Amino acid sequence: MQSIFNVVLPVFAIILTGFLAGRFRFLGDDSSEALNRFVYYVALPVLLFHSMARVEPAVIFDWPFMAAYVGGLLITLSLAMAWARCLFGGRLAENALFAMATVFGNTGYMGIPLALTAFGAEGALPAILATVINGALLIAIIVTIIEIDLSVDGGMGVVRDVGRALARNPLLLSPLAGIAWAFTGIALPAPVDTFCTILGAAAGPCALFAIGLFLARQSPGEAAREVGSMTIFKLLVHPAVTWVLAVMVLEVKPLWATVAVIMAALPTGANVFVLAQRYGIYVQRSSAAILVSTVLSVITLSVLFSVWRGTGLE
Repeated sequence: MQSIFNVVLPVFAIILTGFLAGRFRFLGDDSSEALNRFVYYVALPVLLFHSMARVEPAVIFDWPFMAAYVGGLLITLSLAMAWARCLFGGRLAENALFAMATVFGNTGYMGIPLALTAFGAEGALPAILATVINGALLIAIIVTIIEIDLSVDGGMGVVRDVGRALARNPLLLSPLAGIAWAFTGIALPAPVDTFCTILGAAAGPCALFAIGLFLARQSPGEAAREVGSMTIFKLLVHPAVTWVLAVMVLEVKPLWATVAVIMAALPTGANVFVLAQRYGIYVQRSSAAILVSTVLSVITLSVLFSVWRGTGLE
């Protein structure tokens, strides 16, 4: 329980700090968007490249873990998109961001520290792999869906617009470049490694602070049903589906299965807000989902750790 508080509460405190700065107008009306653009175009791509470039290629190909984690992600993503379409309507891009909020966990800033605290260095390996999957696969899927919806042309025009957007998207290019570097087997030069460490470290705090700035200007009761649905999917449905695949179907080795479920049970990650604000779609609801799921995850993650300790699977 203490390890969860040690990781979750600072995340919530950064959002709260941004909220107070926005409420008392310390930084101006455009500060949230400017900070978000810094994260999207500079800090986050550097972080994603740095994370991928240091991953051992052998870790990337743990097939049972990948099948369980990716399977849980895709099944929950599909269910959430269908749920959003049937209950809330809206355009395809909004449904995609709703679904992204139900599966894109805060693996980088909560998951990896939590896995390290609970399981040591061995637990960090599957947590890093989950972060790779979130950064490389899930963002590619969501950006593709959004670009298809926003494309102004039909037929081959959609293919052209989507291809052009993906080819210029820094959140897709940076992890792919990092993976390519990892396969060379060459360590990053020390100055590059230090540069990436310093600049990449700004991505998480700045994104969370920007969420707080944005929330300070919003009505707290808006779209409560959608935010509640996203939170239930993220904290309950996603980990349940991942548990079935990892433990009951694919028989992933116990420690890695545990980490897979914990990564799935994390609250919504700040990159959902970063992407929403970049496209100007679903911004208020995605930011609210991050805040609500982060607060409630203190309870759900505590229960999950208690259950796992009781079964001896950790």
